[in-house]
Amino acid sequence: MCVLAGAGTGKTRAITHRIAYGVWSGTYQPSQVLAVTFTARAAGEMRTRLRGLGVPGVQARTFHAAALRQLQFFWPQAVGGAPPEVVAQKAPAVAEAAGRLRLRLDRPALRDLAAEIEWAKVNLITPQGYPEAVRGRRDGVAGLDLTAVARLMSTYEDVKGERHVIDFEDVLLLMVGILDAHPRIAASVRDQYRHFVVDEYQDVNPVQQQLLDLWVGGREEVCVVGDPAQTIYSFTGASPRHLLEFPQRHPDATVVRLVRNYRSTPQVVQLANLVLGPGARGGVELRAQGEAGPQPRLTAYPDDVAEAAGVAGEIRARIHAGTPAAQIAVLFRTNAQSEAVESALAGRDVPYLVRGGERFFSRPEVRQAVLLLRGASRSDTGSRPLGQTVRDVIGGAGWSPQPPTAGAASRERWESLEALANLADDLVTVEPEARVATFVAELDRRAAEQHAPTVQGVTLASLHAAKGLEWDVVFIIGCSEGLLPVSMAEGAERIEEERRLLYVGLTRPRRELLLSWAAARGSGGRGTRKPSRFLQPAGHLLGLRKGAQGRTEKATVRTPRRPKTCRTCGTVLETAAERKVGRCGDCPPTYDEATFERLRDWRLQVSREQDVPAFVVFTDATLTAIAESTPTSTEALARIAGVGPRKLDLYGADVLAVLAGQGVSEGPHKDSPANRDK
Repeated sequence: MCVLAGAGTGKTRAITHRIAYGVWSGTYQPSQVLAVTFTARAAGEMRTRLRGLGVPGVQARTFHAAALRQLQFFWPQAVGGAPPEVVAQKAPAVAEAAGRLRLRLDRPALRDLAAEIEWAKVNLITPQGYPEAVRGRRDGVAGLDLTAVARLMSTYEDVKGERHVIDFEDVLLLMVGILDAHPRIAASVRDQYRHFVVDEYQDVNPVQQQLLDLWVGGREEVCVVGDPAQTIYSFTGASPRHLLEFPQRHPDATVVRLVRNYRSTPQVVQLANLVLGPGARGGVELRAQGEAGPQPRLTAYPDDVAEAAGVAGEIRARIHAGTPAAQIAVLFRTNAQSEAVESALAGRDVPYLVRGGERFFSRPEVRQAVLLLRGASRSDTGSRPLGQTVRDVIGGAGWSPQPPTAGAASRERWESLEALANLADDLVTVEPEARVATFVAELDRRAAEQHAPTVQGVTLASLHAAKGLEWDVVFIIGCSEGLLPVSMAEGAERIEEERRLLYVGLTRPRRELLLSWAAARGSGGRGTRKPSRFLQPAGHLLGLRKGAQGRTEKATVRTPRRPKTCRTCGTVLETAAERKVGRCGDCPPTYDEATFERLRDWRLQVSREQDVPAFVVFTDATLTAIAESTPTSTEALARIAGVGPRKLDLYGADVLAVLAGQGVSEGPHKDSPANRDK
């Protein structure tokens, strides 16, 4: 059976009930069912649900956990002796391999090489065949050419062999080898497990597929479940090909499409469907089953700082209105985007937690950069601009004027260091004479303020880390070209994966979805960014305009309004009348009573001349605002709410005269009934 399950369609419920029904109907023996998925959290969720359905004997594990258990059991029979230890991290062995080859590599380069080794192994590419297999399709890693990467991969295998250790990919590869070479062991495994369920099947890589085929052994008792529209891990070797081609490999398979979305509102589902487009769904288009909700909104901000402040303000308002902080999430494409939001939330005393990544100031490259800056602060004479000095210093932590062209870890580290450099530029706009010591103090302050409680906090997560999760309210920031799709994405396949990544984010909210983008990076910067091309199909819902060539044009950028507060006590003003006068109802007036009475007498005179109610001339709130601000010029008077161009033309001179203690002109005003009759 092949189940094509769209986002929010209840696939975990469907497959656990299918397993439970098989057990309770007598078709399955619980101990003979193996359900595999890709994360320990998902496997734990499946086990919990199966226990609740009365079938605790079913095995629900990750691919690696299931393979490791079998490897440890069968190793003495297949190889002899104790099984090798599995190393938790590749980096130390990669570093030793690099040292043997006299390659000087920093930590991000080692992480990128470890990721490349993982990708090659799950795609069944050997070190000897690596250069030819990837030539023309992948660049080198960490500044190394393909041959150098292949040599390092081979040396890495030598290091592991000498240490008698294996990595997680070896667990899968070794189990594939044992099952293929030892028919008796393969028969034993197949006798133990007769029925298989594979969740998130779109994330299967070639070695996992090969292992699954050996487990199943040509039988038909296998059910795969997945959504090709949520394939976002191709960099790890995942491919939706196995899911989409399942009916061709198994012609008698039943194909079931779960299309009813029970998570999100029709408005959210409509937007997600439009952004994804029909070509990437694999035949599944979501149909909303929930109640209607607010229309998703796209907000344009002048810069990243304003975007973070605007989002934080909206979050605070929702929490005050009763939405639990734990039911709100802010999603972004790169981890470096979290710093501005972390700072904005901390400044408003909003608790938050960072999921799927370290807090900005806890990242190794940031800690190293701050340490270097702390040392440089002693020798900074202020002879050079702060931004230039900071960039020179953090160059020792890996920053460079141009971002790295390959390697996700290297790019992520560069983005974090670039964010520090940009913070230095921002500090100079506020304190032009700031030196490195001032900057370090600012970083210390930011780090200290961001130790917010993590319980019941707003979730900050990358779009990758958000997969499989859901919240009532979701903000997706950075919906602009260069971030979505990220600037590193090149080629049609990478761009479409970026689209699917946004689709994953769009399908996370239960009720409210708020998108935003910023025209510039820093405050006062030139607004060169444009909204993401992925939003173009939904432009009519989000207020985007299309140019003559069908391209999405920039939406009107607005600076978010800051909440107005009482000039006396500082509380947020709730009503329009309070905001107009700038004072809450609990605080006493701050105007001169004699001035206010003169204004009231003048308003009464004008209302009688024009034969209209007094409030038509000016409302009480506007008159109070005039008395409290006492403008002395036409420009200042025009800035008061309720004084529009027409009233400024009619009454401006008289109001200024009253405020100055002068007399006003006699006779009917030009818009009085007498003048209108003439």
